[in-house]
Amino acid sequence: MTIEELLAKYEIGIRDFRNINIAEANLSGAKLSQIIFAHSNLSIVNFSGTDLHQADLSHAKLNVARLHGANLQEAILHKTILNVANLIRANLNGTQLQQASLIRAELIRADLSYANLMDADLSSADLREATLRQAKLIKTNLSGAILQDAILDGANLTEANLHGTDLNRANLSATNMQGAELRQANLSHTDLSGSNLTGANLRWANLTGANLCWANLSEAKLSGANLAGADLSHANLANASLVHANLNQATLINAEWIGADLTGATLTASKLYGTSRFGLKTDEIICEWIDLSPQGDGSMIQNFYLEELHEFFNQTPPTIKIIVDQALDTQANFALAGAYFQIARKYPVIKQPPTMEIGLRRTVFTFNVDSDRALFPMAYITILPFLNAAPTHQNICSILEMISGKETYYLGIKYAEMLQELNTMMECMIEQVSTIKSQQKILKLTEKIKFFQAPTQTILTNSSNKKLIVYSHPHFGRYFQHNAQLNYLLKNSLEEDKDNIIIPAFNTTIDFIKSFHHLNQ
Repeated sequence: MTIEELLAKYEIGIRDFRNINIAEANLSGAKLSQIIFAHSNLSIVNFSGTDLHQADLSHAKLNVARLHGANLQEAILHKTILNVANLIRANLNGTQLQQASLIRAELIRADLSYANLMDADLSSADLREATLRQAKLIKTNLSGAILQDAILDGANLTEANLHGTDLNRANLSATNMQGAELRQANLSHTDLSGSNLTGANLRWANLTGANLCWANLSEAKLSGANLAGADLSHANLANASLVHANLNQATLINAEWIGADLTGATLTASKLYGTSRFGLKTDEIICEWIDLSPQGDGSMIQNFYLEELHEFFNQTPPTIKIIVDQALDTQANFALAGAYFQIARKYPVIKQPPTMEIGLRRTVFTFNVDSDRALFPMAYITILPFLNAAPTHQNICSILEMISGKETYYLGIKYAEMLQELNTMMECMIEQVSTIKSQQKILKLTEKIKFFQAPTQTILTNSSNKKLIVYSHPHFGRYFQHNAQLNYLLKNSLEEDKDNIIIPAFNTTIDFIKSFHHLNQ
């Protein structure tokens, strides 16, 4: 069949031309929307500027075909062979390209938005400045492809192969790249903000200057990766492998990386405000100094000597322990859950309920705290359901008053500034507690239950594993067989506490605050 005959038949409404062989034909600029070329040999055909909108080209051969500027919107190219084809500026919006072969194809500035390229082979393809917004690229082979300045925001690249792919300056924001192969990929200055890279292989990848804000990199493999100058603010790096990774000048403000392996990694000049330092592997870590300022503006620099690094990068999670001299029963457990639920509604910083250790005659509640400076305010509110709340509150306020005005001399200017912030936090907390106490229904569940009247002890543990007992009831640790005896002693000891408050020694308190880590402040 000649091209003239094909066009004539198309003109009278015939659309089905499957299994046709028109290799090397010239159909440039033709109007062939909805035509069926399934299983046809269309190699080296000139389709430049051709309208193939909604055409069926499934299983067809278009090797080295010219489709420059062609309209293939919503076309069916399932298992189509387009190796070394010219698709520059082609419209492939919404096109079905499952299992298609586009090896070394030219797709410069092509529009592949919403296209389905699942299991397709685009190895060594040229996709510079191409648009693949919301495209389905699940298990797609893009190894060695060029995607410089490409737009892939919202695309699904789950388990895609991007080994050695050039994604320099590409937009990959909000993409799903879970389990993707990105080994030795060039992601320099790429926008990966909000992307899911869980379990992705980024070994030896170039991520210099990349935007990874709010990205999920949990359990990602980043060994040997270059993240110099990358922005990882609020990123999730839990259990990620960063062995020998380059994090020089990287921004890790408020990042989460519990369980991360930083063996041999370099972090000099990185910005680490609000980033926890417990549960890390930091053998042979290299770090001359870090920026601990909230805005990463260099206003708070921490320099290191070699022997200081291990201690600095191996903190323990700050905790508050409330130890109650009585076993928790079902009624008290129910009341406690209700009380903390109501308190958390007023004070959302209580993100999780405490862990509990219940013995035969003692109960230990442990609260995890985000930062050292939050220990005192959190202790002030977590003790609220207990009868010992008032003397505990008084002790906390007395501890801070004791060091007030002396912090600059004993702690230095940086700690003095931190204590000023702490006092501001405490003022807000005292106001919050006053509001909660004024709404009696919140604590009504606990006020008549004997468990909450038992003696308590409150212990703060900071990120350097230093402990401070902020309150201990005078009869804490004793055992009472009769509730009448307990009630009498509790009543009288609380009266005694008003006039005889026992607070930690000044030096003990100073040592406790001195061991605060500025990193998570």
